[in-house]
Amino acid sequence: MIPFSLDLKTIKAVIFDLDNTLVTSNINFSQLRQQLGCPQDIDLLSYIETLNANEKTHANNIVFEHELSDAESSFPMMGCHELLMYLQENEIKTAIITRNCLAATHKKLTQNQISVGRVITRECFPPKPNPSSLESLAKDWGLMSNEILYVGDYFYDLQAAYNAKMPSCLVHHGKALTFSDAASLALNELSDLLFQFQSVKKN
Repeated sequence: MIPFSLDLKTIKAVIFDLDNTLVTSNINFSQLRQQLGCPQDIDLLSYIETLNANEKTHANNIVFEHELSDAESSFPMMGCHELLMYLQENEIKTAIITRNCLAATHKKLTQNQISVGRVITRECFPPKPNPSSLESLAKDWGLMSNEILYVGDYFYDLQAAYNAKMPSCLVHHGKALTFSDAASLALNELSDLLFQFQSVKKN
């Protein structure tokens, strides 16, 4: 997967992942998979969709409880508020696309005083890496795919951006990740992305 090229000068909108991108998240997905009987190498949300009605309801309730508990302990990631303020001041559109449920997402945004133009949760569109949520935003905004940057911390985020033909930014928090090469840009923190935007504007 070769990422699409990124020119920050042409970016008119930035879409963010939520967990461990804008705010912290400490959900133990390995433990959660074990609790639900989901194999470790299978996507959790995809697995839940294969269950019968009663099992699906039970599994979704467990995931919901984990997400709400996680929201209560969340706090903003480094550079989150500063970057969002810069984007707002420079009239760059913003959105969040997350695999979280709406209730947990709303709690995280309210608790951490985060405001963006649009918020899309898993109730709205098929979850990432399906690109339909990104493509819908591009259409609503009337923007070309190369004018939108997707920012996330996981491979699903990079896949979603690639599937939507958008450049991507991986925020890896100093971790050596095997999928870093799949990102158009890989940085330690959001504060580094803010610096990149500021540098481009000065030039």
